[in-house]
Amino acid sequence: MSESIVGKKSFDFAIKIVNFYKKFSSENKEYVLSKQILRSGTSVGANIREALNAQSKMDFIHKLSISQKECDETIYCLNFCTKLSIFLWKNLKN
Repeated sequence: MSESIVGKKSFDFAIKIVNFYKKFSSENKEYVLSKQILRSGTSVGANIREALNAQSKMDFIHKLSISQKECDETIYCLNFCTKLSIFLWKNLKN
């Protein structure tokens, strides 16, 4: 079986998430939200990997839907961090 493009991209995404977590938690001393991003962001690829080894079509769809939900959660948290950082930066400047 050849390597899945989605599997490779989700693995690369997980590496970026881990690097983001290390930088964000160390520079901002923020551990709760960054830990949640770490969990949901790395879960995307793990669930895709499980989907690629699914036992049935329904199992495949179920695993991918979980991965999609984890991806949505990661996007939400990253957007939240962006807004929070902008808010904090504006308040620090004033």
